[in-house]
Amino acid sequence: MPSLKDLKNRIESVKSTRKITKAMQMVAAAKLRRAQEAAEEGRPYAERFSAVMAGLAASVGGNDGAPKLLTGTGSDQVHLLVVMTAERGLCGGFNSNIARLARQHAQSLMANGKSVKILTVGKKGRDQLKRDLGDSFVGHVDLTEVKRIGYSNAQDIARDVLARFDAGEFDVATLFFSKFVNVVSQEPTALQIIPAKFESEEEASGGAFYEYEPGEEEILADLLPRGVATQIFSGLLENGASEQGARMSAMDNATRNAGEMIDKLTIEYNRSRQAVITNELIEIISGAEAL
Repeated sequence: MPSLKDLKNRIESVKSTRKITKAMQMVAAAKLRRAQEAAEEGRPYAERFSAVMAGLAASVGGNDGAPKLLTGTGSDQVHLLVVMTAERGLCGGFNSNIARLARQHAQSLMANGKSVKILTVGKKGRDQLKRDLGDSFVGHVDLTEVKRIGYSNAQDIARDVLARFDAGEFDVATLFFSKFVNVVSQEPTALQIIPAKFESEEEASGGAFYEYEPGEEEILADLLPRGVATQIFSGLLENGASEQGARMSAMDNATRNAGEMIDKLTIEYNRSRQAVITNELIEIISGAEAL
């Protein structure tokens, strides 16, 4: 049974931990507000851009002049997984959920005889995947020193991915990130970015018709690389909001758990102190009776 001093030290330690988790919760709440606004403001542009690209892709179809980023290499043997996670932990299951989805996807591809290459963005995803899939790593992007994610960061990642595609290193590229739903809910998402796939392609092909100048193939050749960067940037923004939401929720749970532990330890401390006092009284009474 722990002594009174041990219990008192533990209570003070848990109180200090509670102060830290409470402060982290407040910081995450402040960052979440900005990150959520950035993610929500970026969605209309990404959705509209995707709709325009879908219309162009539908009009081009399988023409011989269609860009390679749209039609692909004609094979799906080699897959590049771009796994985007956080640089820091203490955010619940945020990083683990993305890494788990990427791991399951990679294992499924390898079970079907496909080759897998992994490009990680954020060291937490790299740390979780290197044990099982370390041999598949081909690169890593470190954003530790980046205070605020910008479009230039997405462009750098997109250039790396596009250079690898032009060099024939892979056939299909899939982006893994967490889509922000609300503070307590983040949805791990896998999005194919090469060859380009558009969710609204059917709607776009059945809507209004536009005449483009220059031709659709030339416009797509210019816009598709930008589309890759836009999708990566959108994923980074969604990840930023999801990370802060998950951290806020995790620190709130940790703060409440610390409070419950303090209450339990305080009760145990009071009972132990009462037992010590009772034993001392018994010893005093027993000594007095012996005299």
